[in-house]
Amino acid sequence: MITKFINKILVAGVVSCGFAIGFTSCDDLTKPALENIQDITEMYNDPTFARGLIDNAFLVLPYEGSPQSDVATDDAVSNDNSNSYKQMATGTWTSQTNPINQWETRYHAIQYCNLFLENIDQVKWDYTSDVLNQMHMDLYRGQAYALRALHLFYLLRSHCGMVDGQLMGVPIHLTSESQSSDFNLPRNTFKECYDQIMADFDEALKYVPEHYGDVSAAQVPAKYSSKGATDAEYNRAFGNLQRGKIDGYIIKAMKAQVALFAASPAYQSAGAVTWEQAAKYAADYLMLRGGLDCVDPTGWKWFTLKDYIKNFKFADPDSKEVVWRGTVGDSHNLEQDNYPPSLYGNGRVNPTQNLVDAFPAANGYPISASASGYDPAKPYENRDPRLRTYILVNGDPMGVSSSAINTQADGSTLDALNKENGKSTTTGYYLRKMLRDDVNLTPGSVTDQRHFGIRIRTTELLLDYAEAANEAQGPTANVGGANFSAYQVMKALRYRVHDGEDWADPYLESIKDDKAKMRELIHNERRLELCFENNRFWDLRRWKDSLTESAKGVSITTPGTGVTDYKFINVEERKYMDYMYYGPIPYSEVLKWSNLKQNDGWSK
Repeated sequence: MITKFINKILVAGVVSCGFAIGFTSCDDLTKPALENIQDITEMYNDPTFARGLIDNAFLVLPYEGSPQSDVATDDAVSNDNSNSYKQMATGTWTSQTNPINQWETRYHAIQYCNLFLENIDQVKWDYTSDVLNQMHMDLYRGQAYALRALHLFYLLRSHCGMVDGQLMGVPIHLTSESQSSDFNLPRNTFKECYDQIMADFDEALKYVPEHYGDVSAAQVPAKYSSKGATDAEYNRAFGNLQRGKIDGYIIKAMKAQVALFAASPAYQSAGAVTWEQAAKYAADYLMLRGGLDCVDPTGWKWFTLKDYIKNFKFADPDSKEVVWRGTVGDSHNLEQDNYPPSLYGNGRVNPTQNLVDAFPAANGYPISASASGYDPAKPYENRDPRLRTYILVNGDPMGVSSSAINTQADGSTLDALNKENGKSTTTGYYLRKMLRDDVNLTPGSVTDQRHFGIRIRTTELLLDYAEAANEAQGPTANVGGANFSAYQVMKALRYRVHDGEDWADPYLESIKDDKAKMRELIHNERRLELCFENNRFWDLRRWKDSLTESAKGVSITTPGTGVTDYKFINVEERKYMDYMYYGPIPYSEVLKWSNLKQNDGWSK
C-alpha cells in the first residue's frame, strides 16, 4: 500500500491491525525506479518531509464541525436512510458494521507518531542556528507525543470494554511496526491505556509552551535564552504563526477530557482516576484561564458572531471560548447538508422533540415544572434563548432572505413534515446550530461563507469541572484547587444566556444543595450547550444512561378552526443492547489474532 504524506510518498506495507511500514530504498525496487519514492532517512535533511508524518496524524483527527454521531442518540435523527449512524441506532450495529470504528485510522496515526519520535533527533530542522534547531525539534516532539496520546484516547473510547469481568483497553504501541514485528498482541487493560495517555500528555508538556505568541527578548524562556536564543528566533518557533498547533493549554484541556471520561460510571471499575482527580484536571486548565473569568458571554452562540469570524486571522489570539480551534475557511457544506429543502438544502439532521423539551423555560425551570409557565399551546414561546438559536422551529425565518420555514404536517412546501423522503424533516424541526444564515444555495447564485471550527470549547471544560466537582464533593464545594464550585459554574453558564437582562435563576437556587438534582441539571446543560457537537453519543454511554429512548417529533396542523394543534409522534425506535455501552473490536482483527479478545456481548 502506498501512503501519502504532505507532498511526499512512502512505500508502505500493511501487515497488522496496526500500521506496519517497510521502508525500501529506490535501489531495491524493480527497475525502472518509481518516482517520488523516498526512504524514511530522507526526513533527516528535509524538515518538510519530517513534518509530513505529524501532518498526517493531524489530518485524520475526527469529528470536526459535522454533527455525525448525534443522529444515533435521542437528540436527532437523519432523513437519510443510508446514514450509518441511523442504521446503527436502529439495530444494525455489529463488529463488522461499526460507524464508530477507529481501529485502522488511529493505529495508522500512532504509527506516524512513533516513526517521527524514533527519528526526530536526526532531523536537521534549521541550519542557521543550533538553538532554533532545538526549538523546532521541541515544538514537533511535543506535537507527536500529544497526538499519540489523543489517538490512543479515541481508540480507547471506541473499543474498550468488558472481557470476562475486567475492563480492557486496546494494545498499546509505543514503537513503530515493521514486517518483523509481533502483531498477535493481547489487549492492555483500560487503566494501562489511561496511564499511557496521561504519560504522553505529560511528556508533551515538557516541550511545548503554555500558549503560542510573539514575545519580547526579556520574555524568552530561560532554557532557550541561556543558549543564546533571540526573541526573533523564539517567535519563529513558538510565536503567533504557530497558533492552532497543540500547546500546553490544549494538552491540559485534553487531560481533563480524558480524566472525566475515565472517572465516569461506565469506566470506574478500572480504578484509573477518581472524580476528585478529574475535577482537579479541569480546574488546572480553568485556573490558567482566569477561573470563572474565562466564561465567554457570547460563548454559547460563537457560530453567530459573523464579524469576528469574518475578520479572524490565523495568527490572531483565540477568544475566551476557544481552547483548540479547527478549520477556518469558506464553504457551504454544512448548509448544503442541513438547510431546509426550500433553501436548496437536504435537511439531513433533524433535532428531536426530546431535545426541544430539554430546553428550559425562560425563567430557568424545566418545562415539566409548574413554575415554568410553559404553555403547550405555544410551545416555543417563553423558552430559553438557546432553543431557537440551535434549532429551527416551525415558522422561524432562515436563509439570506429570512424566509419563514413551515414544517407543519399540512404545509404545502417540501419543508413540511415527511413531505418528501430523504429531503424533508422527519421530526418537525431542522438544524440551525453551526449554520450560517447568510449562505445562499440558490442554483446559479451559490455563495460560501466563512465557518469557524472549534475542536474544544471552554464551555466543555467548565461543564467537565462542574460534573466532576459535584460528584466528588457536592454542588457548592471548591474542588481541585479551583476557587469556584459546580453551582457557581452552572450559575455563570445559565446567566450568560440572559446577559443584559434582569434575570434570576430560582430553579438553580432551589437545588444548590442537592447533589442528585445538580447532577441532573449538569447533564442537561451539557446536552444543550454541546448539542450537535458529537458529545451526546459518548456521554450517554459513559454515564450508562438509557440508550433506547425513542426519538420523537411533532406533527403540527392548523385545521379549519384556525387553532394550531401540536401532536407528539414517535419517529424512530432505538435498538441498543446493554453490552453496547462499549463498542466492539473489529471482527476482522479478532479473526486474525488469537490473543485479541472481543468485548463481552459482541460476536467475533
